[in-house]
Amino acid sequence: MTQPTPTPIACILGPTASGKTAAALALAARRPVEIISVDSALVYREMDIGTAKPTAEERARVRHHLIDIVDPADAYSAAEFRTDTLRLVGEISARGRVPLLVGGTMLYYKALTQGLNDLPTADPEIRAALDADALRDGWPALHARLAAVDAVTAARLAPNDSQRIQRALEVFMVTGQPMSALLAAPTRTDDAALPWRFVPVALEPSDRGVLHARIAARFDAMLAGGLMEEVERLRARGDLHPGLASMRCVGYRQVWEYLDGGGDFSTMRDKGVFATRQLCKRQLTWLRSMPERVVVDCCAPDATERVLQVVEGVIAG
Repeated sequence: MTQPTPTPIACILGPTASGKTAAALALAARRPVEIISVDSALVYREMDIGTAKPTAEERARVRHHLIDIVDPADAYSAAEFRTDTLRLVGEISARGRVPLLVGGTMLYYKALTQGLNDLPTADPEIRAALDADALRDGWPALHARLAAVDAVTAARLAPNDSQRIQRALEVFMVTGQPMSALLAAPTRTDDAALPWRFVPVALEPSDRGVLHARIAARFDAMLAGGLMEEVERLRARGDLHPGLASMRCVGYRQVWEYLDGGGDFSTMRDKGVFATRQLCKRQLTWLRSMPERVVVDCCAPDATERVLQVVEGVIAG
């Protein structure tokens, strides 16, 4: 007995400022689409400006999922994203509508399509201890500590990449094994055979300089639109701190440091733009590791129309 052919599900993926939202909204004007966000920053409530969250008007036009589902004091994992997305794809399809995945958190997409590694969940006590060590000795010292137990992971991380250094050390302290070894192990999936086939449509730049200019312009627009005030409101809650995943999001981290007295406004702005460029670089590295992706040049003047043509073809099967 042959298995039924999996239904193709289009996934518009790309780095920050590549035009994913514009393409998704344009498709929603043609098709009965519901958007599932593939973005680890959009899950947080009260974080609207610095995450470039879809506006209230855009969310009124087309239903969005996995946005504003977590408080900034809490965490949301790739495993939870996978579970939620598989459920949502089923529910949207059952309503006779078209599920469309849109975003740039490639770890989420990898977890969805390739399964999960057996990595431990976050340990608040270990993280607090590592934060204290970093405050005393600095993150480069913890990077050196990581190099002693997991040279492979340390080699791909910058000495000040606090989030990833902390996670790699945490994994080693919990499991006694290097994170690189655990990531190299076969992934596990909870599904014998999914009824869907996820098709990545990648918005990638033919000219990185064009994307860099968009990134700078967008960060400046965020600052002009109230990003500083948004971070001030979050700080005023009293239960948030720079070690949280939410406050490590690009833009929020740099503004928080500035509000703590770390440098002048111009330096903060430049750090925010640079961090966004680095994020973009990582996103493109992830994308280019997917040989099955369909590439659309996000610098092309008709990029949105090209994406729509590809996605329409995917939906048609």
